Amino acid sequence: MAAVRGQDTAIEKRLRSALHRKGFRFRKNVPELPGRPDVVLHKYRCVIFVHGCFWHHHIHCKRSKLPSTRRDFWAAKIAANVKRDRNQARSLHNMGWRVLTIWECALRNPAEKDRAIEKLIKEFTNGSKGGN
Repeated sequence: MAAVRGQDTAIEKRLRSALHRKGFRFRKNVPELPGRPDVVLHKYRCVIFVHGCFWHHHIHCKRSKLPSTRRDFWAAKIAANVKRDRNQARSLHNMGWRVLTIWECALRNPAEKDRAIEKLIKEFTNGSKGGN
């Protein structure tokens, strides 16, 4: 597990690159915010988490299937991740931030990537006074 990257993963880079190409400016992995969000859009008071389907248990996704060995260990580990995600999102909401999540599978599939990013952009720009 030491080889698993915690930040600057390929899927995070894909999202950031797409946002940057569309003119959005952001900070990444802001340590002052709960959970160190992958992307922070201050202008929109919005944070984006890029979740790996396995590590954050994306329901109904083939990538979130538990390994056949040490199932109890993995189930407990992933359940703790999901609980921590929920707590961090709640803390961010209480601080006045909008919390969005984009899943690894949406960014890996080239056919879905652009559609998922457009949907994400609509979510954080919806109702915002400042526009890009």
